[in-house]
Amino acid sequence: MLAIIYDLEMTVKRKKGEFAEIIEIGAVKVAEEEGSTVIVDTFQSFVKPVLSPKLTTDTVKFTGITQDDVNQADHLQDALDQFVAWIDTDDYALCSWGPDDKTQFLKECRQKRIPMHWLRNHNNLQKQVSLAMKRENNQQVGLKAALEALEVPFVGKHHRALDDAYNTALIYIRMKEHIQLKRNEVKEHPNYESEVVYRDAQEDEPINPFAALASWNKNTDK
Repeated sequence: MLAIIYDLEMTVKRKKGEFAEIIEIGAVKVAEEEGSTVIVDTFQSFVKPVLSPKLTTDTVKFTGITQDDVNQADHLQDALDQFVAWIDTDDYALCSWGPDDKTQFLKECRQKRIPMHWLRNHNNLQKQVSLAMKRENNQQVGLKAALEALEVPFVGKHHRALDDAYNTALIYIRMKEHIQLKRNEVKEHPNYESEVVYRDAQEDEPINPFAALASWNKNTDK
C-alpha cells in the first residue's frame, strides 16, 4: 500500500463560530524501492478560500501564504481532483500528523458538497509515533519534538503544507517498523455520515451546518 503523507494549511480563525478553510495542500509519496523506503514524489497546491476570500493578517503571518497565492489558486474541488489524480492508484493510505487535518477535510468537504470517496485508509502517524516513543500519560509528541528526538533536521519552513508533509515523511521512514497502516472508510465515522446541506429559504447560499459544533471543534492552529 502506497503511503501518501499530507498536510494542510488553513485560514486562522480567532472568533467562535468562524469556519477555517483550506488554503494549501502538500503531500509526498513514500514507497519501497530496491529494499528501501524512500520519498518518490511530491504534490503542492494552494487553494482559493470562498467563505472568507480575504486572508487575515494572522493567517498570512502564521503560514507565510499571501493573498496573491490564493487569488491565483483553484477552488478546493479542483485542487482535490488534482491531488487524487496525482495519487494515481487505488491502493494507498492517507497519513497525517495528528487528527486535525482529517477533521478539516471532513468538515469542509461536507460544507462545500465535495465527494469524499477518496478519503479512506486514513492513519494518524502522530499517535503511532508517540506510542512508539513511550510518551508519559499518552502525551502526543509534536512534529518538531519528534524530529529532534530522532535527530532529523527540519527541512523547509514550519506551517507550510509541503514542508510539514515532507518532514512527517522523514519521521515515517525512520519509524516505519513501528507504524502499521490500517484500512478504513469515511462511513466508519458516524459524526459525518449526513450529506445534508441546509439552506435558507430566502437565499441560494448554503448555511454552515457545523456552527453548533464550534465548542466541540479544536482550534485548527498547529
